Amino acid sequence: MLVKKAFKFRVFPNKRQVELINKTIGCSRFVFNFFLGKQKQKDAYWYIVEEMAQNGQLPSNNWKGEFFNKYDSVKAVRHLKEHYPFLKEVDSISLQKSVENLADAYQRYYKKQNDAPRFKSKKNKVQSYMTKQTNGNIAVLDKHIKLPKLGLVRFAKSREVDGRIINVTIRRHPSGKYFVSILAETEVVELRKTNANTGVDLGLKDFAILADGTRYRNNRYFHSFEQKLAEAQQILSRRVIGSSNWNKQRIKVARIHEKIENKRTDFLHKTSTDIIKNHDITGIESLQVSKLMKNKKTAKSIADVSWYQFKSLLKYKAEWYAKTVVEVSKTFPSSQLCSSCGYKNKDVKDQVLREWTCVCGVHHDRDINAGLNLKNEAIRLLTVGATGIA
Repeated sequence: MLVKKAFKFRVFPNKRQVELINKTIGCSRFVFNFFLGKQKQKDAYWYIVEEMAQNGQLPSNNWKGEFFNKYDSVKAVRHLKEHYPFLKEVDSISLQKSVENLADAYQRYYKKQNDAPRFKSKKNKVQSYMTKQTNGNIAVLDKHIKLPKLGLVRFAKSREVDGRIINVTIRRHPSGKYFVSILAETEVVELRKTNANTGVDLGLKDFAILADGTRYRNNRYFHSFEQKLAEAQQILSRRVIGSSNWNKQRIKVARIHEKIENKRTDFLHKTSTDIIKNHDITGIESLQVSKLMKNKKTAKSIADVSWYQFKSLLKYKAEWYAKTVVEVSKTFPSSQLCSSCGYKNKDVKDQVLREWTCVCGVHHDRDINAGLNLKNEAIRLLTVGATGIA
């Protein structure tokens, strides 16, 4: 199966390359904001015209706003360089790609998939630019990666890049580190069938509990670094903003955040891969994380476990490796139902109740029982979908 797969590596650019990377990031942001500003002016004009038509000041009310034109905007980049000569110093493809990214953002906005695009700021924590593979301008060598305008950049090659390279994203993190993400079209081999199914109950005490009783411990990565982070931020608050010591301490704070993120992401990848590798069908509950975050007592813990990211990893890995992930409705009472007889015990709504005995005599562990119910519901939904029986 051909899939688009990203390979992320840390790069070690020299002083000249660092300067050029920073210039390219700034120019890409400038081009993005320039065309976004032009589009917002058009949107404002058509909004006024539509309002006048509704008030009867114009003969017709069939006015519609002008859609963002991707191809004309990409062509206009060439003329933009005549007015802003500094754009000629950087990779031209990265500027075109910046316009294409804006066009994609508007397409999703027109389809009501996300909000309207916003201006990019140089104050954003992670700064990046993207460039495309054209005529062999990107190549992965033994200890270096060849990039447009930058030439050969030394990088930490931890694995081989398989498949056809599509594009590359260069990122600058707040910690001062630079990374490259290579998107390639590669062949993924399907995993063997295990004839085993499971349900995943997500929690805070344990990160995930499977139907067979397997538990993945919640390592509480943010909590383990919270005191160290607080001390570093306290020192940062006493530094003069913009000074050399302030910048050194800012990097220390950023590296603590980066370490937390890296540990959490590594755990999520290993856990999701283990579940997908060992099960053919996985049922998982659909949680409204935004509503759960309104509880001040548990908001920090919920943010730390990253349930949404975990579900995203499960879904795309299942698609890659010919497995199935079924997201069960948020209204399904997975914890309250008896997995043996189907009796509904409303007392289990109380989170304090961790174990209970059903009227049929079966003793349940709250989390394992929820996992079993999620597994059964996932199989039922797949059966209903296959037969068409409601």
